[in-house]
Amino acid sequence: MLLEIGRIVAIEPQGLWVETIQRSACGSCQAQKGCGHSALAKFGASASRLWVLLDGRNPNHFTVGDEVQIGVPEEVIATGSLFVYILPLLTMIVATLAAHSAQLSDGLTALCALLGLLVGAAIVRWCSHLIRFDSRLQPVLVDAQTSAPRIVSCAQE
Repeated sequence: MLLEIGRIVAIEPQGLWVETIQRSACGSCQAQKGCGHSALAKFGASASRLWVLLDGRNPNHFTVGDEVQIGVPEEVIATGSLFVYILPLLTMIVATLAAHSAQLSDGLTALCALLGLLVGAAIVRWCSHLIRFDSRLQPVLVDAQTSAPRIVSCAQE
């Protein structure tokens, strides 16, 4: 399970809105000097808000500003990443092959490729909307912290 520290920004009866800081993994990468992502990561981290289910915990035990540790199973991240990246590429390739087999001009083939990519992105968006409340895919609350945040490694399990 990948662990992350976040700060509670809102409390609702069924869950918490937790803000985490997205950090780059460039510090442990060997190619950081020649990588464009490393250069962009030096400009700062960005915050993201996640919905975390309380799983029967009392919401009165939490206050806005508390720091909590959340976890996301690795298989959720791996399969989600594959779905989000591969499906639009596959629909783009299928649309390109269909346009090519129909012997369309290069411009129309490129337009079909773009449309295939957009259709794949729309399918990903639609599917993510359908499964957004699936508890198996949600971050889980690992523990509540009352002290300063700990540094958590992605390698911890």
